[in-house]
Amino acid sequence: MADKRDYYDVLGVTRTASDQELKSAYRKLALQHHPDRNPDNAHEAGETFKTITEAYSVLADPQKRAAYDRFGHAGVSGSGGYSPDFTSTIFSDFEDIFGEMFGFGSASGRRGGTRNRAERGADLRYDLELSFEESALGLDTKIKIPRPEVCPGCSGRGARKGSEPVLCSACGGRGQVRTQQGFFTLSRTCPQCGGMGQVIKEPCNICHGEGRVRQEKVLGIKIPAGVDDGMRLRVTGEGEAGIMGGPPGDLYVILRVREHAFFERRGNDLYCAIPLSVAQASLGTEIKVPTLHGHERLRIPEGTQTGSVFRVRGMGLPNLEGRGQGDLYISIHVVVPTHLTREQRRLLEMLQGSTRIENKPLQRRVAEKVKDIFG
Repeated sequence: MADKRDYYDVLGVTRTASDQELKSAYRKLALQHHPDRNPDNAHEAGETFKTITEAYSVLADPQKRAAYDRFGHAGVSGSGGYSPDFTSTIFSDFEDIFGEMFGFGSASGRRGGTRNRAERGADLRYDLELSFEESALGLDTKIKIPRPEVCPGCSGRGARKGSEPVLCSACGGRGQVRTQQGFFTLSRTCPQCGGMGQVIKEPCNICHGEGRVRQEKVLGIKIPAGVDDGMRLRVTGEGEAGIMGGPPGDLYVILRVREHAFFERRGNDLYCAIPLSVAQASLGTEIKVPTLHGHERLRIPEGTQTGSVFRVRGMGLPNLEGRGQGDLYISIHVVVPTHLTREQRRLLEMLQGSTRIENKPLQRRVAEKVKDIFG
């Protein structure tokens, strides 16, 4: 064993290399020196490949690595000569490498089991558009979902009624076939049965062996009051039907809420702007303000200024968690007339003569407050 190369040198790593560094080094060298990647020099490449595989199979095993670090090659060699011990760790690395090189799922050469026949159905998405009022008040509606459902002719088995699937002749029911690659035996999913281990000789004449048929399902959907744009409702078990008896997927309803003509939503509160005439704002008045439940009367005190905000309690949106109701906020905008009659002008001139306002700039904080009522 005196002429055997140091395993760390074979892989080109230091003696303190981590498990990931060992794996990366082995992966790189294995891809480089595999015989099937070196058809013009397959024998020499095969010998090199054996050497790096031998080195990695020792250093990837913590116990063997410890023995090698302490006693060298003598610590990991039996009297009958060395043979790499292909543990589950190195097998998983082979699967990664050879899957990339040849498209196989396993390089272990061990007998593989059949693929699980039952598979969960895929989830589905449905975008539902709502008016602002529908999102605020809630809604019971119906939607149509095109989706694969269990075939009524074969109950999802894919075989014609009265017949049964038969053992796959290509893989003998294992679901995998073996292929020789150099000096390794690799396993991959059987192309004839798709890993099922069985094939359908007499497919169902309704689903043609698929086990599912596409149908349109009408579902009743309850939209709770207070939902917002972009929210997602999950309807369990209403996605695609499962394969071969597997459970169905789920349906996700994505809510799209249209904007309101004058209400603006902020959390569970509503905001809107109401115009007043100069006379109404000056003298005070009582107005009707819109809500989602009709109209409410609101008293406007005399001398109300543009930007004044009034709150109507409990006229916002309900909390989805059942904790109370939001409020409605009314912002006042005093409208200055642009076209005056002679009488209106005369009256305003009289008013101007009896009132006096100093036209000085507003303090900045006051101006910003007025500007950002809805900011």
